[in-house]
Amino acid sequence: MSEVRATTAVAAQGLSGRSIAVAFDGREVLADVDVQVRAGQLLAVTGPSGAGKTTLLWALAGLRLPDSGSVELDGAPLTSRDDASARGVVIVPQGNALATVLTAGENVVVPLLAAGVDPEHARAAAAAALESVGLGQSGHQLVEELSGGQQQRVAVARGLAQAGRVLLADEPTSELDAVNRARVVELLRGEAERGAVVVMATHDPEAAAACDGELHLDAGVPQWVRPLSG
Repeated sequence: MSEVRATTAVAAQGLSGRSIAVAFDGREVLADVDVQVRAGQLLAVTGPSGAGKTTLLWALAGLRLPDSGSVELDGAPLTSRDDASARGVVIVPQGNALATVLTAGENVVVPLLAAGVDPEHARAAAAAALESVGLGQSGHQLVEELSGGQQQRVAVARGLAQAGRVLLADEPTSELDAVNRARVVELLRGEAERGAVVVMATHDPEAAAACDGELHLDAGVPQWVRPLSG
């Protein structure tokens, strides 16, 4: 996979959220969250269901602009999802968001083609990404033919294949067994080592422990369990 993606080396220096506050229907979901993740770092965002983990990732991905505060990549504000996507912010969403009428391989290829990647390189990157998550033989299967855990790994492969400057993964191991959980965490670590900013929302204490730092949310209020260095 490294050969396919060698031409997509990243130059991200940091993703920052400053005093992020988000409310839905008058209910505060995030309260004054500060977070800064440098290129090469892997951050775990933990907390119970409803704590605001997904909302924080949405804010960092440009999917939900903060009601107050700001999100910046390399010091420049992210203004929308289109802006974030154009600048290399990739998200692996909770629930996977796969097109069930497409094959596993097509789900990985389509975003690459939409981003202007040459079809031959897109197919090669998709095949390599599926191989990396242990689904090298499943590229021609329809998504609806795959188990929940396999679908989750397809979603991870789709994120990996895009080789973004920032990778935001929302509960990417929730349906995986221990072997595949370790595989996915190792792949996320590989993205950080490539030079990407990586943030993973997770309920899994073992996955969180493998990260460089851990930010815990409780009712939208942040507390650093293990601060990131630097």
